[in-house]
Amino acid sequence: MGDPRNPGRRGRPALVAGLRRLSLTARLRRALRPPRRLRPTRAGWLFFALVFAIGFAALNTGNNLLYLVLSLLLAFLVLSGVLSEAALRGIRVERRLPFEWAAGRGARVVLEISNAQRKTWAHAIVVEDCGHAPGDAAERAFGRAFALRIEPGSTESRSYRFEPQQRGELRFAGFRVLTRFPFGLFAKSLELPREAFVVVYPRIAAQRPPARRIGDPRAAREAAGRGSFSTEVIGLRDYARGDAPRRIHWLASWRRGQLLVRETQGTAGGEALVELRTRSGAHGDAFERDVERAASEAEAGLRAGLRVALRTDDAEFGAAAGAVHRARLLGYLALVQPDPADAP
Repeated sequence: MGDPRNPGRRGRPALVAGLRRLSLTARLRRALRPPRRLRPTRAGWLFFALVFAIGFAALNTGNNLLYLVLSLLLAFLVLSGVLSEAALRGIRVERRLPFEWAAGRGARVVLEISNAQRKTWAHAIVVEDCGHAPGDAAERAFGRAFALRIEPGSTESRSYRFEPQQRGELRFAGFRVLTRFPFGLFAKSLELPREAFVVVYPRIAAQRPPARRIGDPRAAREAAGRGSFSTEVIGLRDYARGDAPRRIHWLASWRRGQLLVRETQGTAGGEALVELRTRSGAHGDAFERDVERAASEAEAGLRAGLRVALRTDDAEFGAAAGAVHRARLLGYLALVQPDPADAP
């Protein structure tokens, strides 16, 4: 069976045509989108009512003082629009994503907010990071960051914490930048498209490694007793429940602002097989629990120093170890779906 994510030669022209249609639709939608959006706040609606009342009174009485007050209020509106536009004009936002995402595990996203203007300061900037979470059809804000003041030509770093609830593809669409500067009468916003795609791994629970197929059992017991099966560090990853405290890299955790543990290369020996039924098996929540069980077993086996293999009804991964193999297994389990032909 062919992989739908890697179509053959016959499917490539249709795929390219579909991508072109999507890009043209996105361009057309972006061209028709207004450059700014203006929404009155509660104070703005009260200000509008005051302007309307004074204008109505000035027209009925012909009082010059009321006309003067009305002109001042209208000038107040013009000044608010000019200053809010100056605050948004040079804003640029970049996103720094964490190394790894897993369902049910929070991670911090860093936003770098820059002011590209040479002389104008940016005040009261709110940035919302929007996109589609796995399982959500509607676009929503994953988090927001606030910068009180950004100097011309400088960059401020802010972060927010986001915890995906389901495995799958996490799609970042862009940023919504808004400000209520200077008087809080209006919320003026603009949209900055910054697309990104992240694979969210299944939930990983602490459990025992899967049954060993081959290898020396004494090596596994000795490795498990030491709490770390190797002294060769190949990288860092986010802390997960069940990790030994001695594996925490405290200096890197202090710099990042979250717990990081050392990722080591397994040397205990032996192989283990993790199986997942995708045909004539469970569906819905039951299938999600099976996927989480398979991901947890694979993670536990790799931490115990085993060479883990994965077998499903549609694919098979040979036994291997290391961070690359772990990413390959968890990435596949993040996107695997049951066979729709077997759905009840």
